[in-house]
Amino acid sequence: QVDVAAMVWLFGYVDVTDTGFIVAVLSIAFNPLFWNVVARWEHKTRALSQVFGSPRAACYCLGAVILVLNCVRSHCFTEAMKSQPKLEGWDWHWTYYSGLAISAVGTLFVISSFLALGFTGTFLGDYFGILMEEKVTSFPFSVLDNPMYWGSTAIYLGWSLMHASPAGLLLTAVVAISYTIAVLYEGPFTEEIYRQKQKGVKSK
Repeated sequence: QVDVAAMVWLFGYVDVTDTGFIVAVLSIAFNPLFWNVVARWEHKTRALSQVFGSPRAACYCLGAVILVLNCVRSHCFTEAMKSQPKLEGWDWHWTYYSGLAISAVGTLFVISSFLALGFTGTFLGDYFGILMEEKVTSFPFSVLDNPMYWGSTAIYLGWSLMHASPAGLLLTAVVAISYTIAVLYEGPFTEEIYRQKQKGVKSK
């Protein structure tokens, strides 16, 4: 649960009407919305697979677009932090190194998730009909669910602490909320895809 008092405190340091901050919020919210809408459209119509000649090529294309959008999001996030004041008393070595450690852990989760899932597993290959043989349970999935999302969130949290940025902390909360909503939509849908796969196997 979000600490309301902490959020109110952060709002006191952040100009939420700043153009850069608004753009960052929109970019954060847009990314998971985009890939969920496009992936579900592909699952329903197979339109991208037809355009690119194969499901794998279409998945790689969508993955490339998602990577570009994530780079844009990170740029907007950083620019929003730069345009807002730092938090007095937090611009110290302990804050910087704490943030660095959190970002390092987040990076570990993101990279290890990618290595465990592969490109198509990471970038919604299930929606393109590229299904995995079995559920991945190795690290980091043995530690927590959706490590890619929470690792990414940890990177933004660490980045915010390294810059002693209240705006960054508030935007990190937006990242966490957007991923939480994405998980609520993606989880059941992905489970249904594999449930249909199992039905198909049993019917043969």
